[in-house]
Amino acid sequence: MDPEDYKSELRRTSSFSRTSSTGSSLRQRSLRFPNALPFLLDEDIVSENVSEAGDIGDRALSSNRHSESSSFHFSLDNELESGVDAPISDAKALNAVSHVSPLPEEIISPMSTDAIVRTQDKRQEQQDKSMELPKLLEYMSCLVHLAVFGILGVLTRYLLQKLFGPGVAHVTSDQSILYLDLPSNMVGSFLMGWFGVVFKGDISNVSDFLAIGLSTGYLGSLTTFSGWNQKMLDVSVNDHWVFSVLGFLLGLFLVGYSIIFGIETAKGFRWLLKGLHKSSKSQTTGSVNKWRINSRRRHWVVLIVLTLLLGLLWSLSGTLLGKEFNSHNSGAQLWLACIVGPFGVWIRWFLARLNGRGIGKAGILKWVPFGTLIANVSAACVMAALSTLKEAVNTSACTTIVTGIQFGLLGCLSTVSTFAAEFNAMRESRHPWRAYAYALITIGVSFGLGTLIYSVPVWTRGYK
Repeated sequence: MDPEDYKSELRRTSSFSRTSSTGSSLRQRSLRFPNALPFLLDEDIVSENVSEAGDIGDRALSSNRHSESSSFHFSLDNELESGVDAPISDAKALNAVSHVSPLPEEIISPMSTDAIVRTQDKRQEQQDKSMELPKLLEYMSCLVHLAVFGILGVLTRYLLQKLFGPGVAHVTSDQSILYLDLPSNMVGSFLMGWFGVVFKGDISNVSDFLAIGLSTGYLGSLTTFSGWNQKMLDVSVNDHWVFSVLGFLLGLFLVGYSIIFGIETAKGFRWLLKGLHKSSKSQTTGSVNKWRINSRRRHWVVLIVLTLLLGLLWSLSGTLLGKEFNSHNSGAQLWLACIVGPFGVWIRWFLARLNGRGIGKAGILKWVPFGTLIANVSAACVMAALSTLKEAVNTSACTTIVTGIQFGLLGCLSTVSTFAAEFNAMRESRHPWRAYAYALITIGVSFGLGTLIYSVPVWTRGYK
């Protein structure tokens, strides 16, 4: 068949492969398809999957959620076992290709396997239908997971600031290219390589909501782009422009290599685990199945426990905020951040549905993660506006409220871990220039608008 015919057939079948719930046998067959035919990979599909490397928001709650996460899981297994360095972003494209051309064994075999495949697909479909949750319960589970893990991310970021800041290790500071949030951005990007890339499929096999909570909730809130941008604005407002440029370059370099180091170490750890548990594979599988959240009863139990935990965290934060508000210390700012932080996570999660969609009906520029881009730029702009307000009012109460909102709501609305995952996926794609264009757009627009919103008023009005 001509390459152009393959492309047209691929486009015709790609929509079916996205919405149908395929069985594991079909997924394994798709991954056995040779990946040495780059012309078979539809550019729109590859661009969309690269853009969705970080998060796809509430689109993850669609009916094909289980099949997509399973396909992702199988693609990683195939990559590690065969040693083939295939881009993760091409997994869905290869899955779509498998529906176009039959395998050699299917041509030679006198007995058709269609009946067996249909039976397996039907069983898988019935199993998925029995596990399907009401839409309201799905949204509630997602929101609660995101809120609890988001608060834990805020607390971890605060601890890392204190540990590496001027009070303890003296590594980071407010007026340095080694900004206060650099350690948390590096740690979050490293962990994103583990739990948001390599082991995401395994975590989804236990619970899709846990995977969303860890990657979008915890790691997205542990890292913050708006805090990074604001620290560079604080440096530039004192005419240290070179330090601002170096701060962005150094920060991007360290974050980029943190996720690479995370992915490589996670792959090594996974290979080690496979070697250790090779003889006891059935025992390991049974252990995983034991912890899998695969029934409505288990979903309700987890939802109730996390809801109670969220209520406890909010109640404790509100009580401590009331006690420490008049003292105007960093503790009061932290407790306010814990209260408002989940709202930032929820907004970012809803915005992530724009990733991989492109612009307009034609869906141009699908490779740009517009959801993450809007979340980071808008959070940076609002943080700059609140910093201007804090300089203008200049009272202790205003400082406490503004700093708490900045650290919690805007810190959780923006993210570096997701940004790093998208940057790394673009860098490893067939168009590596897109990674640097995406980084330049995010940083350039955020810093440019931040300069207009924050630096210009400080210069013109003489704020100190």
